[in-house]
Amino acid sequence: MRKLFLGGVTLLTLAATPAFAQSIAEKSGANSVLGITPTTQDFVTEAAQSDMLEIQAAKLVATKNDAKDKAFADHMIADHTKTSAALKAMVDSGKVKVDLPGSLDKVHRDKLDKLSKLDGSDFQKEYESMQVSAHKDAVSLFERYGKAGDNNDLKAWAGQTLPTLQQHLKMAQDLGK
Repeated sequence: MRKLFLGGVTLLTLAATPAFAQSIAEKSGANSVLGITPTTQDFVTEAAQSDMLEIQAAKLVATKNDAKDKAFADHMIADHTKTSAALKAMVDSGKVKVDLPGSLDKVHRDKLDKLSKLDGSDFQKEYESMQVSAHKDAVSLFERYGKAGDNNDLKAWAGQTLPTLQQHLKMAQDLGK
């Protein structure tokens, strides 16, 4: 009986989390592995978190005097600033009725903190690896929502944005070469 009660409390606690929090299945990557379409809130949260991390990580490239990755980082700042603005405009207009996170969550903040503590070739390797991983995740997220998302405006935007993210992934994969 006690286990049943504690399980119910856990479920209620998860259900009571802020609206902009991601579902555990999306956050853990389980939905991606299984090819499950994210909810609209999960999609918006992850897209916004990803954009914020991309922009802040790219800004670190200049502070670390990483000339090798500077052009790529500048490209990431420009493109992810545009996608952030487009996503915010859809939420602000009411076309997408979800909450937009205003700052990095712990997982993304930890990635940025780890990166900020590195220098030289260690920084480059981590930044380049982070970019490949982040863009693989983003491509998966946008593919899944673009195919079967439940908000038509957001679904169309995901489909239009996907080729840019695929290009980013290719560019990121070429950084280490």
